[in-house]
Amino acid sequence: MKLNITLIGVNFLPEDTAIGLYSTQMAQYLESRGHQINIITGFPYYPQWEIHKDYKSKSKFFEESLDQIRVLRYKQYVPQNPTFFKRIIHLLDFTIGSFFNLRKISNADLVICVVPFTSSILLGWWLKRKTKAKLWIHIQDFEFDAAVQAGVSRNKNRIKNLIFKLLFWIEKMLLNSADIGSTISFTMVNKFQDKSNLPIVYFPNWIDADKINPNKAKEHPFLGSSKFKVLYSGNVGDKQDWELFVNLVNKLESCNDIEFVVVGDGAKFQWLTETIGSNQIVSFHKPVPYEELSDLLCSTDLHILFQKTDVVDTVMPSKLLGMMASGKPSIVTGNPASEVKQVLNKSKGGIYLDTNNLDELIEALTNLMENQEKAKLMGSEARIYVEKIFGKDQILANLEEQIFKVLD
Repeated sequence: MKLNITLIGVNFLPEDTAIGLYSTQMAQYLESRGHQINIITGFPYYPQWEIHKDYKSKSKFFEESLDQIRVLRYKQYVPQNPTFFKRIIHLLDFTIGSFFNLRKISNADLVICVVPFTSSILLGWWLKRKTKAKLWIHIQDFEFDAAVQAGVSRNKNRIKNLIFKLLFWIEKMLLNSADIGSTISFTMVNKFQDKSNLPIVYFPNWIDADKINPNKAKEHPFLGSSKFKVLYSGNVGDKQDWELFVNLVNKLESCNDIEFVVVGDGAKFQWLTETIGSNQIVSFHKPVPYEELSDLLCSTDLHILFQKTDVVDTVMPSKLLGMMASGKPSIVTGNPASEVKQVLNKSKGGIYLDTNNLDELIEALTNLMENQEKAKLMGSEARIYVEKIFGKDQILANLEEQIFKVLD
C-alpha cells in the first residue's frame, strides 16, 4: 500500500546534523518505499542559529523538491542570541507562518510531527482534521523539560513560572490530540506516557554505519597532529557542561602530548571560544559537511561528551551513535540514571562518569592515553554494538511496519 505522508518539523535538509539529518533520512526512506512525501519545514538555520547563506535571499514562502519529495518552507524568525523568550518567538513564528503552507496540502493518510517544536503539533492536528489522516507525534526532544533542566529558564520569576505551567498544560492537550506517539529512548518513552494517554512506540535514532566507517575514513585535517587527540563534535549548546570542559582544558594546559578539538556551532560557541580560545591545547572549527563527518570522527583518539548532571530523560544525544560508529572510545559524563550510561556500559565502548568531577575525568582520560590497547578494544566494542542495535535499515523498516499498523 502506497501512502500519502506529510512530515512537519522545523529541521530538514540541508541541515545535516541532529534532527534535520534524521527527518531527512526518514523522509528519503519512506519515499524510496514508494510513498508520496510532503514536508512542512522552516529555513535551515541549525546549528549556527542563522539562516543559511544560500537561503537568505529566498522569498518568505519557498517551495523546492528533493527527488520526489515536495518541500514547503517558511522563513521563520531566528534569534542570534537564543534566550528563553526569543526561542518562544522563534517557535511561534514558524508555527503561525507554516499554516499558510498547510493550505497547499490537499490530502494525507498520515501526518508525522517531529518535536521540537511542540507547537507544530497544532499544525498536524489541523491537517489531520482537514484530510481525515492519522496523526503521529515523534519526540526528538521534550523542549519544555529540556529548557527547565538545562537552565534556559534559570532565575525564574513569577511570570516565567506561570508561563511554564501554561506551556506544560498546552503540551499535554496537544499530545493527546494525536493517534500515536514515539520517541528515541526508553526513559523518554516513560516520560511521554506520563504526559499523554497515547500508545507510545520506541523509535530510536539510528546510524548509517557504512557512512561512518573507520575502514574507509581518511585523516581529517583538523586532527592531523601526532598528539593524543580528544574531539567534541556537535552542537555547542546549553545542554552540555561547558564549564567542566573549560576547567579540564585549563587544568591540562601545560600538557604537551594532548590536543582538544571542538567542531561545531551553537548558542555557547562564542562564549566558549572567548573563554579558552587562547589556550594552546584547544582548537575550534565550524561544522564540517556530512560527507566529511566520517573522516572527522574516525581521525580522533577519543570522543568526549559532557552532559549536565541534572539532564536525564529529556534528551538522548544522537551524536553518541556517530561517536561509537567511528570505532573510537568515548568519555561521557552526566546523570547516573541517564540512558546514555546504559548504552555505553552495555557496549563496553567507553567510560561513563556519574559525576562531573574533574579529578575523576582526568584520571579516566589519562588511563586511555596510557593504554592504547584498552582504548582500541573499547572503540571496536562500541562500533559492534551500535551496528547491531542502532542500524539504519532495521530501524527504518520497523518504522514503516508500525505505520501500517497505525493505519490498519
